[in-house]
Amino acid sequence: MSTLTTSTSDLGESRVRVDVEVATAALEREVASAAGEIGRDMKVPGFRKGKVPPQVVLQQVGREAVLDEAVRRALPNWYEEAVQEAGLATVGSPDVNLTGMPEKGAPLAFTFEVGVRPSAELGEFKGVEAARRDPEVAEDDVEGELDRMRESLASLETVDRAAADKDYVVIDFAGSVDGEPFEGGEARGFLLELGSGRLIPGFEEQLTGTSAGDEREVRVTFPEDYEVDHLAGKEASFAVEVKEVKEKRLPELDDDLAVEAGGYESLDDLREEIRGQLRTAQEAAIDRDYREGVVDAVAGQAKIDVPRDLVHEKAHEMWHMTARRLSQQGLDPQQYLQITGKTEEEVVTEAEPEAERALRREAALAAVIDIEGIVVSDDEIMEALREAAAQPGTPAPSDKALLRSLKKARAQGTDHALREDIAMRKAVDLLVEHAKPIPAAQAEAREELWTPEKEAGSEKPEELWTPGSD
Repeated sequence: MSTLTTSTSDLGESRVRVDVEVATAALEREVASAAGEIGRDMKVPGFRKGKVPPQVVLQQVGREAVLDEAVRRALPNWYEEAVQEAGLATVGSPDVNLTGMPEKGAPLAFTFEVGVRPSAELGEFKGVEAARRDPEVAEDDVEGELDRMRESLASLETVDRAAADKDYVVIDFAGSVDGEPFEGGEARGFLLELGSGRLIPGFEEQLTGTSAGDEREVRVTFPEDYEVDHLAGKEASFAVEVKEVKEKRLPELDDDLAVEAGGYESLDDLREEIRGQLRTAQEAAIDRDYREGVVDAVAGQAKIDVPRDLVHEKAHEMWHMTARRLSQQGLDPQQYLQITGKTEEEVVTEAEPEAERALRREAALAAVIDIEGIVVSDDEIMEALREAAAQPGTPAPSDKALLRSLKKARAQGTDHALREDIAMRKAVDLLVEHAKPIPAAQAEAREELWTPEKEAGSEKPEELWTPGSD
């Protein structure tokens, strides 16, 4: 049984308002849960810490405070449930309005406004033409892979000569600022490639021409934007002793390299293997580009109204997904912005063309799903869960475990997104099955052809032309 009911109003410009009413029983469950959480940290005479009953918490703290905490915790889930209940494909963040807290025994009401995926009026979507490249592996690419392989198998050999650019030196150093040592300014047996730019600008250049046993004072200035604030912009002096000079030596490009690289019998065999791997990667990229091209061709023949504000919302949504992915990889999104030298808003604005393409593709595919009556079975969801859970070197999950995952997804309302993703892929498969590939050169020639519509579009650059907009 649903914990809430919804009523949706179309606001135009791909935006809706949803009125939500949360059932009294569902609200009271959240109040009891919030009271239980608050009670874990309360000390009340006659009760052990963490064992204060919800009704006692309500008496001690007051229903209003507990209700406020309950709604704060539950509102995100209620919003997601309302989106599912209303059958919305949302774009961007919602504007939520909670008018007030209900009396005991009354339901909770709130509203939200949010962007939604635009609708599409499809043109002819079966049999569209799209460019498809032929795989072509250049010999320069093969040689480039061989060069990278040689680099990975290179050795460092100690040499009895002065160090030159691209050589490696093993050094001991101790740094000071205003005559005082600083944290991180000392190391022993440090291996440094000259010209790599690993250390402070100017440091490596002063070691060019040194030999083993040389001692040298290296003077540098920390950059103004150095990550350690108290060193930024400061002059520093390093006492450096060169222990060794090493030269990188690449293996010869011969049959021995083929054996060392992977047990191939000859260099020709290795080249053929590399060529095959590059071709396989190219074919995968060509297939991906072709599939996108087919969807773009269908979207290009459809009537889809994409408001500017919705595009901006989608671009923000894409940045938030990127930021989450960066965080999962251990990189702070703010640090990423510093590295790129851009603000969040600049990144979002640059992503707007791709955001509009994404909205048009999604709108077209949603229309295909509706027209073709594409449905997703539980078996297809199980298979998707199986693929997502597959990890190299680990046993495949059992059907029982997958069923538990499916039931959990249903209970949390997250199976809808998975079903839609699978349905979208099936729609792309259907379009590609009926599409007609044409040579890339032919597609490019068509793009360059003059048409009255392009002429009209060039006269009004401030307006975004879309097929059927006139």
